Amino acid sequence: MSVKTVEEVSAEVPAEDFQALEEKVYRTIELYKAAKEARATAERDAKRLREQLEEREEENEALRRELVHLRKDREDIRGRVEKMLSQMESLTREQAAS
Repeated sequence: MSVKTVEEVSAEVPAEDFQALEEKVYRTIELYKAAKEARATAERDAKRLREQLEEREEENEALRRELVHLRKDREDIRGRVEKMLSQMESLTREQAAS
């Protein structure tokens, strides 16, 4: 824009309109800053939540493995106890028969 054009626009635009426009520009800048900050906060929160989710998934997997191991141990112990009970029952029958 040439100096003459700026002077013509200045003469055509009242000072009140210019102030209103200036206020809108400053509000827009503030809104932009707030949105940018909110986005950064949301990204940090999302990253933290992803990390927490990954930790929980690892814990969950470890607990699943432990559960499988404990169930196997329980079945092994159940089998051993049933075997001992069977042997005790067999001894009891032998004693009763004699």
